[in-house]
Amino acid sequence: MGFINKDVLIGFLVSIFATFCGFFIYIQYVSRFGFSETIEMLQQGGVFGPVIALAALPNLFVFFIYLKKKQDLRAKGVLLATMCTAIFTFILKFI
Repeated sequence: MGFINKDVLIGFLVSIFATFCGFFIYIQYVSRFGFSETIEMLQQGGVFGPVIALAALPNLFVFFIYLKKKQDLRAKGVLLATMCTAIFTFILKFI
């Protein structure tokens, strides 16, 4: 890989996976409707962005685990993915 470190990429991908897991947990356990109905309701209600922001909470745990293990480059990847999620949420807010 050219300009990106392998450990940063691993942290980034783990963070994206943790965000998807957080979103899945929200859909399955918080919402009482099915998957497609919940997605439609989130889009119609204009709360898709805030739900994605809440789904990114598991990144906090992943970040601190990487810091505890002294894997700073992977923690940097988690931080990068969290910032991308925040920017995506900010864009959804104004669209």
